[in-house]
Amino acid sequence: QVQLVESGGGLVQAGGSLRLSCATSGFTVSGNFIGWYRQVPGRLREMVAGISSGGITNYVDSVKGRFTISRDNAENTVYLQMNSLKPEDTAVYFCNAHHLNDIYWGRGTQVTVSS
Repeated sequence: QVQLVESGGGLVQAGGSLRLSCATSGFTVSGNFIGWYRQVPGRLREMVAGISSGGITNYVDSVKGRFTISRDNAENTVYLQMNSLKPEDTAVYFCNAHHLNDIYWGRGTQVTVSS
């Protein structure tokens, strides 16, 4: 059974850092595309960062140079290191996996950045 569980969110001051984790089971992170998304109330969910099975990463422009996506194949976990956080980064962050023509989501973790 495919599961994704996010953790690591919280309240941080602007300029601070957080590291989000997406612990997975039921598939291997090294063999699938994994993405981090975020959503604020009233707005569409947007992809923040992604990592392909080949290890290629991509980022939305607003987080380039501040966020880093990585994975630990042994732990089957994907991380999102978030530095220089801004109040506009406040959102619920979700991880997402594309596996065998299906798309799976975690339940999300709240990130709040105070000014």
